[in-house]
Parts: sequence; C-alpha cells; structure tokens
Amino acid sequence: MDAGEPRILLTNDDGIDSVGLRALYDELSTVADVTVVAPADDRSAVGRSISANVGVREHELGYVIDGTPADCVVAGIEALVPQTDMVVAGCNDGANLGAYVLGRSGTVSAAVEATFFDVPAIAVSMYVPVRDDDKWEPLTEEPGSYANATAVARYLVDAAPDAGVFEHADYLNVNAPLAEAGTASAPMEITSPSRVYEMGAVKDGGEIELHDRIWEWMAEGTIPDPDGTDRRAVVEGRVSVSPLTAPHTTEHHAALDDLAETYETQTGVETR
Repeated sequence: MDAGEPRILLTNDDGIDSVGLRALYDELSTVADVTVVAPADDRSAVGRSISANVGVREHELGYVIDGTPADCVVAGIEALVPQTDMVVAGCNDGANLGAYVLGRSGTVSAAVEATFFDVPAIAVSMYVPVRDDDKWEPLTEEPGSYANATAVARYLVDAAPDAGVFEHADYLNVNAPLAEAGTASAPMEITSPSRVYEMGAVKDGGEIELHDRIWEWMAEGTIPDPDGTDRRAVVEGRVSVSPLTAPHTTEHHAALDDLAETYETQTGVETR
C-alpha cells in the first residue's frame, strides 16, 4: 500500500460476484488500497437491515459476509478494515434515483451506515434504460458497461476529500448512464434527489402488484422530473452526483412545542 493512498472499504448489495463490484474494484485500485467486504449473495432493496451475527469468509478481494450491506459496513469498519478512510458501495446493477428510493436501497444504505462512523461514503449505481419488467442482464455483463460509473467514482475518491466535499456532505449518491461503447463519455452534474413519486398498486384476486411507473417513462425518456434532479440528469445522459446528509434531522418545530405544553391538559395524562 502506498503511504498516500486512501484505504477504501468496498461493498455492494448485488453480492460479491457481481460484475459491477469487480469493475469498481479494478478502477478504484488505481488510486486507493481497496478491500472488499460484500454480501455472499444478492441483498438488493433491504435498506439498512442489520443482523446480530454474520458469518465471514476470506475472499481474493477481501471478505464475504453472510449478511446485508449494512452488516458489511459495520463488520468491515469495526473488525475487518479498521483503518477505513472511505466506504464505497456499488457499482449497483440498476439506478438508485429519487428521494423515495434512498431508504430502501441496500447500496445507498451501506453509504448511510458508514456516515454514522464518521466515515465519508459514496454510493455508486448504473442506470440501465429498460422497463422494470424487462431483463437487463445482457446489458450489464460486460465490465465496460460500467465505465461512466467507475470513472466518476475513481475521480471522486481521489479528489473529493481534499476539495472539502465531505465537510458539507455526509455521503454522495452517484448514478451514471450505461456506457454502451465501453468507455466513459458522460459529463457530471451536481443534483438533488427527485421528489416525483409514481408508485402504484393494483389488486388482482388475492394478490396486489406494486409497481413503479417511473421506469416506463425513463425508458421512453418522458419523465416529469424538473431540471437539476438526479433522474433528469441520468435520463439525459449525464452522471448525477447528489450530496446528502444522513441523520435525517429537521428544523426545530414551534408547533410541536405548543403541543408538548398542552399534552397533559388535553389528554388527562399525568406526567409528574
């Protein structure tokens, strides 16, 4: 390890054998000392689910964890890679766009978990322009497909800390277009997560199908998202980088103060 190289804990939610993880490992290894701590299999959309005990095995890239992405970050920072300078999660096979997706994504949740250790993090995902009921595996089996995502990830790992980015953001959520020619060509745009929400549900007998309508619009390029949002940038062929904070705090709320003061008299509860 070069004394000047940052130490990166690389994880994901698609599993340690995913093409995107290996593509990101190879790219980041040119600027950092990278150790993989990743789930044994696909743990997509598990959010920040955590386990009490997880199995661990050595792997040629680092370690395999029988658990979730959040498990990997906790186990990695606390037991396996204690001198971690940054956590990178990805590269996810599919985009993680929109405010409503942040909490359910295992990729993004791994980055969020890192921030509670005061370790800066980057979540990296690749957008594949297909409908959600189509198969995109043939588009994502080639490492070169991830070139836009891996190039931006390498640049941010190398440049963002010294630029002071993580003095203002806890983590970055990066989404890149698929590199159909196998080389990086997409420009970067700083964005905010879209607030457009298009989840729907249809009851059919004893089942209810949950469906995100936005995927069809994305595949067609006809989305309702405004300029400056993550989804708009990616659909139009740019890499979206959203600087985000993790603790989910809000401003002090005077209306709640008033409710707290009248709680006893309005409910009859004796608190003293």
